[in-house]
Amino acid sequence: QVQLVESGGGLVQPGGSLRLSCAASGSMVSINEMAWYRRAPGKQRERVALITSGGSTTYADSVKGRFTISRDNAKNTVYLQMNGLNPEDTALYYCNVEATTATTYYTGRYWGQGTQVTVSS
Repeated sequence: QVQLVESGGGLVQPGGSLRLSCAASGSMVSINEMAWYRRAPGKQRERVALITSGGSTTYADSVKGRFTISRDNAKNTVYLQMNGLNPEDTALYYCNVEATTATTYYTGRYWGQGTQVTVSS
């Protein structure tokens, strides 16, 4: 089993910045892809950013140039640096990872519980 815990969300004014963190715990052989998703009220879940085990990144068009995804493999943690936030970024942000467990060598995708980001004056 793999558990993911997000942190760093909160209330920020338009134009402000936040840094989200997602720490993975459990016995793992490896963590492969790591990603951030978000869901705003009345909207479908959207993949915001993804980073591969090799460090390649992809971003949703809506956040390109403003958000940066990164990872610290020693800490089993993925980050999302969010700059230039606007009200349209308000959503519940989830991290998602593909990991291989050490006990069963099962490779699966795991979700965190989410952290709320609210951008408002």
